[in-house]
Amino acid sequence: MIDRKSTAQHSPESIPAQEGAEELLSVLCIAVRETTYRLNAMASVVYLLSEDRSELRAAVIGGDVPAAFMIPERMTMNAPYASARAVQTGTVVVPSAPESAEVDPSYISLSPFTVVSAPVMTDRDCFGSLTAIRLESGEYEAAERAQLKKISGDLARDIASLELHGIKIEPSQIPVAIPIVGETSAVGPTRNQLSRGMPGVPGSASMSYMYQLRHFSDLLNRATNMGDVMNAVQSCLMSTFDARSLILASIAEHRLWVVGHAGATDQMVKELHGSKAHGHASIAQALLGHPQFLRGGIDRPGHQKGVTEPASAYLPLIGSQHVMGTCCIEFASAGRLSVAEKAVLMMMTGLLGPTVERIEQNKNRKALAESLQRSLLPHMLSDLPRLTTAARYLASAVTAEVGGDWYDVIKLPNGRIVLVVGDVEGHAIDSAVTMAQVRSAVVAYAIEGHHPSAILDRTSRLLAELGTELLATCCIVLCNTADGVSEVCLAGHPAPLVSSPGEPIRLLHAPPNVPLGITNPLPYRAQEHVLQPQSVLMLYSDGLTDTETTDPITSARALLGSGRRTAGISLEALADHILVQVSQPHERRDDAVLLLARYEGVGPVENMPRTCEFHIHRHDLRGVNLARQFVDERLRCWGLADLSDDLQLIVSEITTNSLIHAGSNVHLRLRAFPDHIRLEVSDTSSNPPIPSGFSLTEEGRAQTEHGRGLVIVDALARTWNTYPNGRGKTVWIELDIPQTHRT
Repeated sequence: MIDRKSTAQHSPESIPAQEGAEELLSVLCIAVRETTYRLNAMASVVYLLSEDRSELRAAVIGGDVPAAFMIPERMTMNAPYASARAVQTGTVVVPSAPESAEVDPSYISLSPFTVVSAPVMTDRDCFGSLTAIRLESGEYEAAERAQLKKISGDLARDIASLELHGIKIEPSQIPVAIPIVGETSAVGPTRNQLSRGMPGVPGSASMSYMYQLRHFSDLLNRATNMGDVMNAVQSCLMSTFDARSLILASIAEHRLWVVGHAGATDQMVKELHGSKAHGHASIAQALLGHPQFLRGGIDRPGHQKGVTEPASAYLPLIGSQHVMGTCCIEFASAGRLSVAEKAVLMMMTGLLGPTVERIEQNKNRKALAESLQRSLLPHMLSDLPRLTTAARYLASAVTAEVGGDWYDVIKLPNGRIVLVVGDVEGHAIDSAVTMAQVRSAVVAYAIEGHHPSAILDRTSRLLAELGTELLATCCIVLCNTADGVSEVCLAGHPAPLVSSPGEPIRLLHAPPNVPLGITNPLPYRAQEHVLQPQSVLMLYSDGLTDTETTDPITSARALLGSGRRTAGISLEALADHILVQVSQPHERRDDAVLLLARYEGVGPVENMPRTCEFHIHRHDLRGVNLARQFVDERLRCWGLADLSDDLQLIVSEITTNSLIHAGSNVHLRLRAFPDHIRLEVSDTSSNPPIPSGFSLTEEGRAQTEHGRGLVIVDALARTWNTYPNGRGKTVWIELDIPQTHRT
């Protein structure tokens, strides 16, 4: 029995502020303790009105964990909580579940408890409310509501008395929490008590739960992708609750889309991914903000008769604006969850919602940035018979912003070609806009016929006149394929590297000059070099050698040199090989570009690789027939008619897949080398083609190419693969030329 008369009696004189605050706190604590014991509650809280009476703030919270930790710290007066409604109505309130989740997500209560609240008010004033929570199955009888009303009335009179003595009645900045552990504990029995704490030790189970909750929160705060989230789910949530499987699904366009899963989930993923959001009763309720717990050990609708089902739970994933999805959990046993388990599980799920939302937003932002970046890069690279090229773009792993790196290959008359790599500082839309301006200027000046030094000089003056505060670095190499003479000009950019047969890798030295955009720079100076046949040039931005442990030039030499050990490696394969050697994605702080060029030599043109190109407009399925005709005509012209049937079949399958699945323009390039034919088909989709036979799931089959197209390609081609190009991907296929037809 709590003795209210133990509070000190004071004379009408004013009480000092510090002493008054302590006196108010003492009165509030007594009320919280009395409410908890008399109503057999898990926890109780006193809310006081703010100075402007616009919100309620928790002043004292008392009870056992985790129940006490689920009490809101503050709420506006129009919030659909019992505590706010008690103040509004001046009556004792027991809330009913909301009918819809179309409210502020902060008001959706993920709690296995029932609530009762009474206003703390006198005939003349209202100070706040007194609220108790207990087991979800524990209804409040009329006598208990009357008891709470009496306690709140006594509290109101005590507060009014303190106010009469000059004590300011207002909540502190943070609520005071007091432990109250009695016969009725929020923990209760669990299915595996030993794993939840030491039996017989009060508070041990609660502390064990809270430790896991805190650890889970820490892991989610550091998570950068859904893999990190699911690792945290497995180590903290699933292990704590003996969960056999768990699925996180988001809702979009009235359908569920699985964003993460762990455990034995194959069948569940198959059923949920892409299904109607309200096709499952329990999930539909969870999406309305109502947690669902299903007991195991019974036959459920939709399941096989006579099969004992494990316990399961369907909980809402609540983002910043709305219920964004659901968390579906299946437990290893049919045992019923205790109240504490439900409470902690809901608290953990409450942390998952914002984390998944943050990661999905970052993923979408990064995808948008990469899409914008790629749209500013060349769709196809120009080739000449004596010079072939390959390029790669790598986005930064630590920022979702668009970068300013670019590359270009500009074809000029008389067998000349310009190779360009540049980097605008920063990672923002401004960087991308400036990059587009600089790239356009370089292309325009190159096509006008200016030499590299003049191109950079004019581009730098243009950039300075545009008024941007951003600078750009650039490397330009003008190659004359007729004699191998190459002119290199730099604007504060790393010099290109060249790998020639029988020689060590070396720099193509040139004056460093200043970056583009410097007002009134000194004239840009270039330097000439002569390339040997079969030399490979490597132009790159500094993000490719983004390392703190190795000199950038040494690192670049090592990257190019790593491909020399593979005899006969193609330029595309060399580009892929170099990217494999680059630092792991999570370590890459800057975006990067790589541009490779192989100079075939100065022999007669007829001995050089023969090249031709063909373009198909998006959705033009008639273009597939024209592509077959293009291939047949070229092969017959080159004396390779024996390969026409196979290559026509291949080009038909690949171009059809690109037109259907990518929905973009399709570009074909056919190249005849002395010993093989190479076909390249490029589109703007970044998703690689998946042969239909490689996927065993419905989800996988939905992403594969229809029919047996790639199976046919795999059977006919010597080798085939795919690589990312500037704006999408390129699928390449190689066929051997018969020995009798080789030149």
